[in-house]
Amino acid sequence: MTSSTITDPRTDRAFFGHPRGLGTLFGIEMWERFSYYGMQASLTLYLYYEVAGSNPGLGLPKATAISLVGAYGGLVYVSTIAGCWVADRVLGAERTLFFSAVLVMIGHIALAVLPGFLGLGVGLAGVALGSGGVKGNASTVVGTLYGDNDERRDAGFSLFYMGTNTGALLGPLLTGLTRTTLGFHYAFGAAAIGMAAGLTQYTIRRRNLGTEASVVPNPLPRSRWARVAGAAGGVVAVGVVLTLTGVITAANLSTVVVLVCGLATVVYFAVILTSSKITMVERSRVWSFIPLFITNAVFWSLYQQQFTVVEIYGNGRTDRNLFGWEMPTEWVTAFNPVFIILLAPVFALLWIRLGPCQPSTPIKFGLGTVIMGLAFLLFLPWASGVGPTTPLLALVAILLVFTIGELLISPIGLSLATKISPRVFRSQTVALYFLSVALGTAMSGSLAGYYSPQHEAPYFGLLGVAAIIVGLVVIGLRPLISRLMAGVR
Repeated sequence: MTSSTITDPRTDRAFFGHPRGLGTLFGIEMWERFSYYGMQASLTLYLYYEVAGSNPGLGLPKATAISLVGAYGGLVYVSTIAGCWVADRVLGAERTLFFSAVLVMIGHIALAVLPGFLGLGVGLAGVALGSGGVKGNASTVVGTLYGDNDERRDAGFSLFYMGTNTGALLGPLLTGLTRTTLGFHYAFGAAAIGMAAGLTQYTIRRRNLGTEASVVPNPLPRSRWARVAGAAGGVVAVGVVLTLTGVITAANLSTVVVLVCGLATVVYFAVILTSSKITMVERSRVWSFIPLFITNAVFWSLYQQQFTVVEIYGNGRTDRNLFGWEMPTEWVTAFNPVFIILLAPVFALLWIRLGPCQPSTPIKFGLGTVIMGLAFLLFLPWASGVGPTTPLLALVAILLVFTIGELLISPIGLSLATKISPRVFRSQTVALYFLSVALGTAMSGSLAGYYSPQHEAPYFGLLGVAAIIVGLVVIGLRPLISRLMAGVR
């Protein structure tokens, strides 16, 4: 690294008016999401397709498959805690991001080459742990590219989120075609190749990220490393024992993850709020995050059902015939990222144009959750039907509403976590944000178990109304939340 290649990210505007490091992170996030969503688009089908079919899966009951997918999604976000803790205490955010991406690639390779449940266990463990490290730390590194009062920050996160959804679009399209022509394991192999591409470009361009992302803000004393390793090993051992004794099963795993996330939430907030290393202003800002944390979990408990309920709905209740050709089921999950790619620049420009006049974070969170509830209510005109009677265009319109709600809450939540984070809990505050996503994702798996085509009206209706109520409550609490945020919008 020579002086000619080093640019202060906070003054750099080489990437569409943003630091060029944002382009580097855009690339690694795009390819990681390509592999993640490409694999996840086929995962539900792989779990419940018949073992003896023309495109053999694992033959699990649909309810068990849904629970596993919800639990797996929740564990991905839970693992951000471990990834961000390692970043804050051991490696720094940038190095943790790199090694986590390597682990993601290894997980996809295992899914592609190892047979049956062995490949499923090893592969999903690798992807879950690695994706958790990538997600939390990529967002943290994006935050280090901007100054505290840089009004480009929210717009930068919206562009970064566009990278997420570029990968989320391309992944299901390619793996869906690969799955229908060659089979599930080839689809998982395509995901591994995508992650390898992301690692290659990141390795070449990581010098653009500056030095702040490599700092370990709260180093763990070497005298405590053995104690931490022992605690981690104990947690793994307890999980293995509970699984072998039948306490944790595939059918109840999403509920177990919900309980673990709830407990972890209480502990995490308590640790941060009682720390002597944070200031009064930092403590107030953490308090402001509690109602937003709850709202975010509710939002994701509905949104993440596009990979379980909505995919099953697309497979059995939606007419996917296009001029005599049946569209792969996985492509249903690609409509949302198409809308993100189209609308994310619009929202980014909107926030820049509005500047200090843009809605505050609590209003954005509340509106996003209300809109998500309305999206569920839009299923009601076709509820309780039999067979593929829902027009594809209707499902596309519903997913457009999903997208509008997502753009109001998801990139804003990432930005918020970097703005309210205490200095010594920088990465771990981002992990706390992702813990709310983990809680919502695991809840989506538990809730999806109640879905059936025969009871669609009460299912979509009750969940939609509940989300709307939660969104309106957080909008009503805006004055209190804004005071606690102490100057952060």
